[in-house]
Amino acid sequence: MLKDSRVGWIFIGLSLFLGLSSLGYLLGDAAIRFKEYERTVTVKGLSEREYKADIVIWPIQFTTAGNDLAKVYSSIDQSTENITAFLKHAGIDETEISFSSPAITDKSAQQYGGQSQPEFRYTASQSVTVYSANIDTVRKLMKRMSELGKQGIVFTGDSYQSQIEYLFTRLNEVKPEMIEEATRKAREVAEKFAADSKSSLGKIRSASQGQFSISERDKNNPHIKKVRVVSTVAYYLSD
Repeated sequence: MLKDSRVGWIFIGLSLFLGLSSLGYLLGDAAIRFKEYERTVTVKGLSEREYKADIVIWPIQFTTAGNDLAKVYSSIDQSTENITAFLKHAGIDETEISFSSPAITDKSAQQYGGQSQPEFRYTASQSVTVYSANIDTVRKLMKRMSELGKQGIVFTGDSYQSQIEYLFTRLNEVKPEMIEEATRKAREVAEKFAADSKSSLGKIRSASQGQFSISERDKNNPHIKKVRVVSTVAYYLSD
């Protein structure tokens, strides 16, 4: 009876040993396979294109000065009419033209003791702004501003308010195609890396789309926009 009991315990011990050994082998093999499966490569794909702006915002700021406030206002009104007529005659629609309120400065009210009397008491400025999708027409008009200058209109082009702005508003239209291109280029880089390392490219492990950026192509062509996006993709590698 005792002998049978020992044989039973020995059998159980051998079974446990073999079972644990097999389990250890399987777990080790699984760990190795998992480690091999975790081999990845992370690459970036760039899509960069140039598009023409589709909206231009053109503030035309001008000034006048005088000692008679009523005449200063009349001068502002006359200059506004001349600029508006000039724009309409060139093909700019009335709905694309807007006006700011005139800003009047009384220099005598700003004087302090000991200062000399200014030549003109009042100075006034106003802006006529063009908001248009007709980029080519507006750019041609910019080169003809001397025609208005000959009418006695004094322009100010060195302030922040008078800076011309070009907008590209069709980003949502070009996004899908650019993302596809960036992802395709990322895969091309990954395939080249896999080939050089004598590996095979697997499925995508993770992917992230960078932010789209819109900038001027150069200072001389602000109406040409450079649209750019970078996609980052991680792929699995296998032997």
